[in-house]
Amino acid sequence: MDQSLDAVLLMALGGPGSMAEVRPFIHSVLGGRPVPADRIEEVVRHYEAVGGRSPLTELTMQQARALERRLARDGRPMPVLVGMRCWSPWLADTVREIARRGFRRVAAVVLSPYRDRYTSSQYDRSLSAACEALHGQAPELIPVPPWHDHPLYVQALADRIKDAVESAGIVDPRTTPLVFSTHSLPLGGPGIDEHVARIRSTCAQVVQELSWKHWSIAYQSRAGPPDEPWLEPDICTVIAELADRGHRGVLIACPGFVCDHVEVLYDLDVEAARVAEQRGMVFARAGTVGAHASFIRMLSELICGLPASG
Repeated sequence: MDQSLDAVLLMALGGPGSMAEVRPFIHSVLGGRPVPADRIEEVVRHYEAVGGRSPLTELTMQQARALERRLARDGRPMPVLVGMRCWSPWLADTVREIARRGFRRVAAVVLSPYRDRYTSSQYDRSLSAACEALHGQAPELIPVPPWHDHPLYVQALADRIKDAVESAGIVDPRTTPLVFSTHSLPLGGPGIDEHVARIRSTCAQVVQELSWKHWSIAYQSRAGPPDEPWLEPDICTVIAELADRGHRGVLIACPGFVCDHVEVLYDLDVEAARVAEQRGMVFARAGTVGAHASFIRMLSELICGLPASG
């Protein structure tokens, strides 16, 4: 008997909703890995600087509601549930809710365009543990295909950059450097060359869409021991070098983040912006795609294109 999808699961990291939740959230992300106390307190100060909370969960819920509306419009109405890997609503609780409601085939979407092997394995382990806890009653989870270079994702990114150009006023695609900033990873990690190639593919297509002249790729939010090599150059280093070459403004875009959270709001809007200000540069950042209509349409098309079981 043919069995179609009957629900969607959106997955993200999660984020604290208040300062009281920040330290527990950080320890959840660390998963028991030893990290110096001063490093943890540094991250706590980042949250303090951006209002004491992360908007990620709220924004992900907005994406879920927008996707429900789009799926209904596309003739495939089904509920969209949200599960976070490191905070509430916990992924295990959401998978349990999916099973309780009787959903048997579920589209599984990790809300990251770049599924490096390290991150993928973390989500895979969390999903496996959630399903094993249901003792044979877990739903079948069907992953959507990769979408880092999907034309609709490229369009959403390009539109956000166009919006930034209009609002900043002084940004000029002919002269202003456009820097794509994505999360850094250890250089020794598996599949790192393929990961970098996927980032470059996205950015090159966005640039082609915009006919932007000067652009580059940078990395941010590195962690780990200082002597461990990670992907470079760092975004703050790139901004300083652009200033040294005489550029008086810079526009940053975030192809690896689909909604705002502390690594956007602090690492870019505070830290990177401070470097630009110190160098006398105008700093502008394009918004993340969020619930952009093209991004939501892309998710709907990918979900509707998943095969039914026979």
